[in-house]
Amino acid sequence: MILEETYTLNNGVAIPKLALGTWLIDDAQVGEAVRAAVEIGYRHIDTAQAYANERGVGEAVRSCGVAREDLFVVSKVAAEHKTYQEAAAGIDRTLATMGLDYLDMMIIYSPQPWVEVNQSSDRHFQGNVEAYRALEDALSAGKLRAIGVSNFLVDDLQNILDSCSVVPAVNQVLAHVGNVPVEVAQFCANHGIAVEAYSPIAHGEAGRIEGVAEMAAKYGVSVAQLCIRYVLQLGMIALPKTANPVRMKENASVDFQISDEDMAVLNGIAGLPDYGASSFFPVFGGKL
Repeated sequence: MILEETYTLNNGVAIPKLALGTWLIDDAQVGEAVRAAVEIGYRHIDTAQAYANERGVGEAVRSCGVAREDLFVVSKVAAEHKTYQEAAAGIDRTLATMGLDYLDMMIIYSPQPWVEVNQSSDRHFQGNVEAYRALEDALSAGKLRAIGVSNFLVDDLQNILDSCSVVPAVNQVLAHVGNVPVEVAQFCANHGIAVEAYSPIAHGEAGRIEGVAEMAAKYGVSVAQLCIRYVLQLGMIALPKTANPVRMKENASVDFQISDEDMAVLNGIAGLPDYGASSFFPVFGGKL
């Protein structure tokens, strides 16, 4: 059962292969969603400072009835925090907001502040090193069990490897059928960095990708299930977001195997020209 399966990160920490994403779930509603997910069997919960729902996630983690050590809780340093002081203060603020003694992982949300994504060539190399050093110190202090990054390209990752002591445990990236960052994924594989696929269902638009619905029908599964299984078979951690317990169960019912031939077909499928109603989000507006 996928909810019981884990990968081992480069520091020996086990991370569940399937996570619950909480992006765009309001703080007042997120606790109910997290508790429902935990009851279904999810043990990996992902939030971020930018989501403005850390309080609700933390409350649910504390009240869900599952021992804290059996959950894997992740948050993200705000993309705008590009000094050591900002990042360090933000880490402590997240722990206080969530009411937790430690997080299982914290990652830098983006190499660029969101207002600059797709608009600027500045990758903020020095600022990312400062933010990452704050993560390293929090790791050493026992506030975090693992650290990593998100939306980092090869040059961004190399900058961290060249300037910091701890190899990132993960790089969380946009990845789905028709949009797999192959170069980044290969670089991560070469350096022992796990890849986590957020929006594996293309923010709900995967059914518009040519050939995906037909492939799902072939396996007798939903488009979402096919897409989640696809990134899992690429060796990635899958991070679908939903507040709906029915969808949570569906997303976790992926204990089937896509054949090598069909994986090759999916690897060759072209992506979407846009993400529909979600295209206004910077992360969906083009290459990061």
